[in-house]
Amino acid sequence: MQVPVQAKPEPFTIDIGRTALIVVDMQNDFGSKGGLFDRAGIDISAIQRAVEPTARVVACARQAGIPVVYIKMGFRPDLSDAGPPDAPNQVKHRRQIGETIQAPDGTVGRILIRDTWNTDIVSDLRPEAGDIIVYKHRYSGFYQTDLDAVLKRLDAKYLVVTGCTTSVCVESTIRDAMFRDYSCLLLADCAAEPVGSDLPRSNHEASLLLIQTLFGWVSNSAQFMKALEMRSATVSAAS
Repeated sequence: MQVPVQAKPEPFTIDIGRTALIVVDMQNDFGSKGGLFDRAGIDISAIQRAVEPTARVVACARQAGIPVVYIKMGFRPDLSDAGPPDAPNQVKHRRQIGETIQAPDGTVGRILIRDTWNTDIVSDLRPEAGDIIVYKHRYSGFYQTDLDAVLKRLDAKYLVVTGCTTSVCVESTIRDAMFRDYSCLLLADCAAEPVGSDLPRSNHEASLLLIQTLFGWVSNSAQFMKALEMRSATVSAAS
């Protein structure tokens, strides 16, 4: 069923049966106290503010039968997928990848390591049975992952994207999705970017402009949920 969503630069029409909701990196290392960002002194308040609208979108998507795909940034315990020590992927993470910490839940955590508290999805967005989880080890959700195969298996063409951070992992994933002919709708209030937040024009705002101009479309949680509610009302009236 075709559903129009108000968006920029123009309305974005999705086919519910060919749509997937993507949640990028909404994990403890980025959005929770005691995680990588918080320990580094990075302001995570914008990421935390994005959790509530994202949770509502996830609930609406599940109700509409739209599959939810969680992407998580996480490396193997031996760091074999992180690149050599002098690789930008490690250098730009200030060599914190794999650092052992005491996690807030009392477990032994490791920064950005798979299957630890650090790479668990934040509590208010926890995956449910039937949701899909894809680990990545670079900024893009498509780089050396099975995300493209998962989406093809779902017969997805339209991606509704949420997550953090807007100008890094979210934008990188949208760029790669566009290169693979997926049509992407970013929900602006379900995304956040701490880098550049103190500038006159934030990196978040710059990414929104770039995405709506070249790589996809931009809307918000209210417009997306309104479109799903109108679709539900139409289906009910026809039955």
